[in-house]
Formats: sequence, C-alpha cells, structure tokens
Amino acid sequence: MNLNDFNFDLPEGRIATRPARPRSSARLLLADGPRTEDRYVYDLPDILRPGDRLVLNDTKVIPARLSGVRWRDTGTEIVKAKVEVTLLEPQADGSWSALAKPLRKLAIGEKVVFSDDLSAEVTALEAGLYLRFNLKGTDFDAALNAAGAMPLPPYIAGKRAADAQDKQDYQTIWARRSGAVAAPTASLHFDEPLLAALRDRGVTMSFVTLHVGAGTFLPVTVDDVTTHRMHAEWGEITAEAAAEITATKAAGGRIIPVGTTALRLIETAAGADGSLAAWQGDTDIFIYPGYRFKITQALMTNFHLPKSTLMMLVSALMGADRIKEIYAHAIEQEYRFFSYGDASLLIPSQT
Repeated sequence: MNLNDFNFDLPEGRIATRPARPRSSARLLLADGPRTEDRYVYDLPDILRPGDRLVLNDTKVIPARLSGVRWRDTGTEIVKAKVEVTLLEPQADGSWSALAKPLRKLAIGEKVVFSDDLSAEVTALEAGLYLRFNLKGTDFDAALNAAGAMPLPPYIAGKRAADAQDKQDYQTIWARRSGAVAAPTASLHFDEPLLAALRDRGVTMSFVTLHVGAGTFLPVTVDDVTTHRMHAEWGEITAEAAAEITATKAAGGRIIPVGTTALRLIETAAGADGSLAAWQGDTDIFIYPGYRFKITQALMTNFHLPKSTLMMLVSALMGADRIKEIYAHAIEQEYRFFSYGDASLLIPSQT
C-alpha cells in the first residue's frame, strides 16, 4: 500500500473553521453498505436500532496553548522575550512535556511566566522540552484555564486564532477526564436533546478514555504505509464499560464507537475472539486495510485529511474503493471537513 492510495483533492473552502450550531444540526453522511444518504446528526435516533451501543470518549481537552515571557538572569541583566508553548503530556514526576516557539533560545533553569498566577521552569531540553509549573492540582487547572487557549488543529489555527468560544466548541458535553490536547471530534456533534432522543430510542452508551495527543496531527512521511510508526496515547476501559459492551454484543446489539479514538482503544483492548475486559495503558495501534476488526461494527466519524492514518482506518473498515466513493460524494455535496466539520456514519456491509 502506497501513501498516495489514500490521497484526494479537497477544495480549500470545504475546511470548517467553526462548528454547526446547534451541534446536532451538522450534516451526516450515512454510508450503510453500498447505500449512501444525506442526513443530519439529529437523525441518529431514526437511523440507529434499539439495542445498539455507542462507545464515547470522555477525555477532556486542556487549554494547552500558552503565551508567555521567558526570564533569564545573565548575571548582568534580566533578559525577557516572548515564547509560545503547547503542552503535550504530564509526566510521572509532575513536569510536562511541551513544544515551544522559539525553542532554541530556551535554557535549562529559565523561568517562563504565563500570567500573574502561572509560571514554569525549564527542567530539560535534550530529549524534548520539559516544564515544571509553580502550581499543582486544582490550582494548576484553574490557572491554566484562565491563561491557556484551546490547541486548535493546524488547519484551523492557520486560518484564525483560538478564542473564548473554542473553549466550549472544542469540548464534548461529557468531557470529564483532563489530559487531551486534541478533541475526539466526532463527539462534538452531540448535545443534550440528541442524547435524550437516543436513550428514548433504546440506544445505550458506554464511556471510555483515550487522551488524544498532538501526534494525531503528525503527517505520514513514508511511501510504504505499513512501515509507519504510530504515536502512543494513554487510554482506559473500566470494568463497567467492558461489561456493558460485552452484554450488548451477547444480546445482538451493534458496537458503534463515536470517533476513531474510541475505536482504536476498544480494538487495542479486545481479544482475538472479540472479548473485552478492563484495560489501561498506552496504545499505538495502527489500523489500515487488511486489519480484521474484533469488536467494532460501525463507526461515526468526521471527514479526515488526505494521506492520514485516519483515512487508512476508515478504508480498512469500509474498503478503500467504497471510501473513495463516500469522500467523492461528500466533496460533491459540499460537506464540511475536519475537526469542526460534518460527520459520517460508516456501516460495513456485513453489519
């Protein structure tokens, strides 16, 4: 498989920079086997069956993008300069891995001030940038929320700066476990009226956690996609969620992850026979055509970037030729693409 097998031409105007309002008014491309229909997300209760189970990622995006001023005491003067920092992942010792612009001017021991309340010290640079903040726990969370901005994907950030509205828009309504630097974007389409309608329909829901990392935006740089190495992300499936999913399968209901993050997590944890138990750890699973799905029977997801690992994942689920048809239809019908764009419900022919 060559990287160009997953390429397509996307008009620039199809990239969404703001979400639909209300959330559930976004368009939904229903691809049920060979059948394609143009629907809306609020149609989900009419599309799904009683007994189906949605698997939802309850990770919470942190406002990880920070503007600060670095302070360095040279012995003769205090040197100050602006720096932009994006937090990546908390470490076991309490520090954070991060990206910075400009990185080359930072030095170990240097202080970076982000607000009157929030500052950090540079503790390491050799294997990446690491920062130790002056606050911990809820105090850190509050100061970060006040000083930070949402880490919008580069294809949005290149068109406009993040603002206060993104703190609401770029977060699912059920987000509860902080740690992600990117949203599980298919879940951004859900609002409370839609959840209520789904429950009334008899559709059940289970929550899992996968903290989406910045590596989700890294491009594939190899021509032979089978040699690509995925970034690792931390996830957890509780015993309760595993039992719910197992019971739904036994009763004949379909397991439908909302978003590729939830899909990758349950496929990582599932046994070869489709069994599922409580699980916790890092996953770097890479799903591309030829993969045999162990537990996923359908997927709700947004429209993905050309040549991305997510294009490879949906091609594995639906078949490469069918995905090309689906994406050609979406472009022709002017669906909105990427994180703030419209959604698709992908149901392979065998389900």
